[in-house]
Amino acid sequence: MTKANIVDQVSWHTGLSKEQCADLVELTFEIIKETLGHGENVKISGFGSFVVRQKRARRGRNPRTGEGVEITARKVVTFRTSLVLKNTINLGT
Repeated sequence: MTKANIVDQVSWHTGLSKEQCADLVELTFEIIKETLGHGENVKISGFGSFVVRQKRARRGRNPRTGEGVEITARKVVTFRTSLVLKNTINLGT
């Protein structure tokens, strides 16, 4: 599913114009990005949580050359599904 598909679905379910829905979807994603950018987690009840984690620096290896490289410390975002979403996914199989 793409962002355009989400806009279409929101428009269909709400009766709002696609332009209004595109603005709402874009604003929602912007708020989530800004929140994660500040290092805060985002929890969406019934869907899941976006969790910001700090990874430490470590030694890695260039797979092409086999040469060792230093991988810098960085923040990563992980997603954990809620139990409701897990159940919904598993019922569909």
